[in-house]
Formats: sequence, C-alpha cells, structure tokens
Amino acid sequence: MLLASRPWITYTFEMKLLTNQRGFTLTELITVIVIAGILSVAALPRFFDNDVFQQRGAADQVKSALRFAQKAAVAKHTPVSVVVAKGTTDCATTLAGLELTCTVAVLDAGAAKYTFNALGQLTSPAAPAHLTIGGTPIRIEAETGYVH
Repeated sequence: MLLASRPWITYTFEMKLLTNQRGFTLTELITVIVIAGILSVAALPRFFDNDVFQQRGAADQVKSALRFAQKAAVAKHTPVSVVVAKGTTDCATTLAGLELTCTVAVLDAGAAKYTFNALGQLTSPAAPAHLTIGGTPIRIEAETGYVH
C-alpha cells in the first residue's frame, strides 16, 4: 500500500515545487520594458523643454492678473487697469493705486493697458481684446469681461 501511494506523493511534491517558484516570465519583462519605453518617449521631451513651461506659466500669470483686476474693479466699484508689457516675466499681485503691472518675456501680441469698469466689463482697449503670450491666445469678452 505504501508503494502504490508513493507516485502520488512524488507528484504533489513536484507540483508544489513548480507552483512555489517566484519571478517574472520573459513575456512580463518584455511588456514592462515596452511600456516604459513608450512612456519615456512621450514624457521625456516635456521635461527637457523648459520654454514651453515658462511660456504657459507666463500666459497663466497674465490671465490671473486680468481676472484679478476685473474682480477688484467690481469689488471697489471703480475702474482698475492691467498694464501688459514686454520684459522680464513678473506680474504684480498687489494693486499699486488702481493698476497692476504685468511684464512678460514671451509677449507675442497685445501689449497694452487693459481697463475694467465697475461692472467688470472691459472698457479699454475696444473689446473683445486679444493677446498672445508664448503662442497661447488670451481673449477678453466684450460684455462680461471674462478672460479666456
């Protein structure tokens, strides 16, 4: 009886050895390498192209300054202006009098003084106004003064 049951014991012992093995198959390793390669091709150029990030950051700063001026004009019930000029990228976050100054290094088009009235509407220059900063277009609506 012992001899008859022995092949069964050996078989289960061998199966246990096969199922307890640890590691990755060649297919899994190749799949991970291919996915990592695809991600690196898509992501690495974005990390090394700082100009794109700086341009987008400058455009976001100008949008924020314009939106802040519009809200300040409504809150203070008086016209508030934003001066957008070309220079070292720096947008003021505090009102100097009733004016914000925003200088941008990547100003393509739209250097001007933008004034919002007490209703938040753009009064000068003629609305709708268009700016382009580092390839990013910014538009200010005529009736609402909304900054896109």
